[in-house]
Amino acid sequence: MRSGKPANGIAKGRLAAGDLAANFSDLHPPLTEHEAKVEAGRCYFCHDAPCMTACPTTIDIPLFIREILAGNPKGAAKTIFDQNILGGMCARVCPTETLCEEVCVRETAEGKPVKIGHLQRYATDTVMRSGEKLYGRAPRTGKSAGIVGSGPAGLACAHRLAMRGHDVTIYEARAKAGGLNEHGIAAYKVVDKFAEREIAFLMSIGGITIKTGKPLGDGLTLEALTKKHDAVFLGLGLSGVNALGIEGEELNGVVSAVDYIAELRQAKDLTKLPVGRRVVVIGGGMTAIDAAVQSRLLGAEEVTILYRRGQEHMNASRYEQDLAQTKGVKIRHWVRPTAILGEKGTVTGIACEHTALKGGKLAGTGEMFTLAADMVFKAIGQTFQTDPIGKALKLDGGRIKVDAERRTSVKGIWAGGDCTAGGEDLTVTAVADGRDAAESMHRTLLGR
Repeated sequence: MRSGKPANGIAKGRLAAGDLAANFSDLHPPLTEHEAKVEAGRCYFCHDAPCMTACPTTIDIPLFIREILAGNPKGAAKTIFDQNILGGMCARVCPTETLCEEVCVRETAEGKPVKIGHLQRYATDTVMRSGEKLYGRAPRTGKSAGIVGSGPAGLACAHRLAMRGHDVTIYEARAKAGGLNEHGIAAYKVVDKFAEREIAFLMSIGGITIKTGKPLGDGLTLEALTKKHDAVFLGLGLSGVNALGIEGEELNGVVSAVDYIAELRQAKDLTKLPVGRRVVVIGGGMTAIDAAVQSRLLGAEEVTILYRRGQEHMNASRYEQDLAQTKGVKIRHWVRPTAILGEKGTVTGIACEHTALKGGKLAGTGEMFTLAADMVFKAIGQTFQTDPIGKALKLDGGRIKVDAERRTSVKGIWAGGDCTAGGEDLTVTAVADGRDAAESMHRTLLGR
C-alpha cells in the first residue's frame, strides 16, 4: 500500500476471518483417486496428441494420463516432472483452457475437454505428499552456475543443472524465494503454502543454494558473477510497473496491482489487509483479474475493471474473465481513464472516456462519464528494468535478446522467462526457458 493516511473508504477487516478463509480456499479442490481414474478414462490417448504439441514444456500428456488410469501416479508424476519440474504449480495456474485443453479432441468433439490440469495436479500432488525423492544428481562436474532470480525460469534452470552434476547458487532480490509463484499469483489459486513446498521438493535434489536479499546491481554485478561462476543464467522477471500517465496518479488510494497481490500473498492475517469499498481496476490481463477478484473476496462492495478495447482483445483468458464476473466483478470494455479524481489527496473517483477503433486505431469517442471509487489499481503491464544489467547485453524491444538456446549476446550468460524478448509472461513458458537454457549451459560447460 502507498504510505500515508488511509484513503477514504479504504478499510481493514471488511469480512470476518472465517468468511475470508472460505473465500480464499482452494479454487479447484483436488481430484480423489476415483475421480482421477474416471477422468483419465475419458482420454483417447491420441498418437499425435494435439495437447502435447500445445504444451510449452511438451509433457507427454497421453502417457501420464494412461499411467494414472493404470494406478501409477508416481510414474505419471515422473513423466510430468521430467519435462516440467514445476508441474504442480503449472497444474494450478497454467491457462490450460487456451493451451492443452483447448485443442483436446474431446473439446473439439463434445465441447468438454479432458481435465488435463486437474489430472496433472493429482499426479504431482500425490508424489509430493509422499515425500519420495524422484531425482538424484549425476557425479559432480566441478563446474558452478550462478542464477539470478528464483522465479519459475531460475528454479527450472537450477534443478536441471543440479541434476546434471553442476553446483548451483541462486541469487534472489527478495527476502523470500519463489518469484512470481510466491509473490504474483492470486492467493486462492495457490493455497497451503504450495509455492514454498514446491521449492522444498525441487531443492531436495541437492547441489542448490539460495541466497536471498541479493539483487542484481551495485553489490552483485554481472562481471562479478561471470568471474565467480562458470556459467550465469538471468531469470530476472519484470519488476517495473507501467504508469497510467494521467492526472491524479499520485493520489492516496492509487495502488500497483502487482504490489498489492504480493502483499496479499504474504499477509499472515487477511483481516489486516485494507481494501476499498468501491474499487476500480485498470487493465485487461491476468493481474487485473487477480486484483479485481481478490478485492471482492476481501469484501469490496463494488469492483469494476476498465479495459480500453473489447472482450476479445483482453490478455486474460475467457475463463478468467468469466470467473471474475461470477465473483461479482463488472468488466467494462471500450473504456479508458482520463483522470483520477480526488479530494484532500485521496481518491474519490475516476473520469473515463468511451473508446472505439477508428481506421484501425484506438481513439476516444468524446463520450465521458465518471465512476465513484476510493481505490484504483494500476494493472496495465510490467516492464523490464535494464539498470541492473547495464549496457553489456543486447536488448530487443526493451528485453534481453537471446537465441534459440537462450544464450545472450555475452559469452557465458544465458537468460529466460519474462525478462527476455518474445517471452509470453506465462509460468509454463518460463519453466521451458529455464530447462532449455540449462541443457545448453550443460553442453557448454562440458565443452560439447
